[in-house]
Amino acid sequence: MDDEPLAEWAERRDARIGQLRAVPLVTGDGPRASRLNPDAPRAIQRWNGHLWEPYGFAVDLAEARRVLFPRTDAAPAPEAAPGLGPGTGRHRKPRAPR
Repeated sequence: MDDEPLAEWAERRDARIGQLRAVPLVTGDGPRASRLNPDAPRAIQRWNGHLWEPYGFAVDLAEARRVLFPRTDAAPAPEAAPGLGPGTGRHRKPRAPR
């Protein structure tokens, strides 16, 4: 059995410190998928390296997403689409007659 070196494990664990997650506050066995109760209130939790600690509260899924994924003012750079090379290819649309 190949064990991961302790230094690599600690580095991977420390990379998650400060990560946030939203947990629905509903009855049941534990955290559920967000799509099941989009209107349920959410507890925002923060990973401190050892356990998830309370961080905040959100009224519903939409507010929780605004907390977890804040928008930045910078628009993403448009990616250049790869061009198709010459040829007819099996899945290419036929050219219109001239």
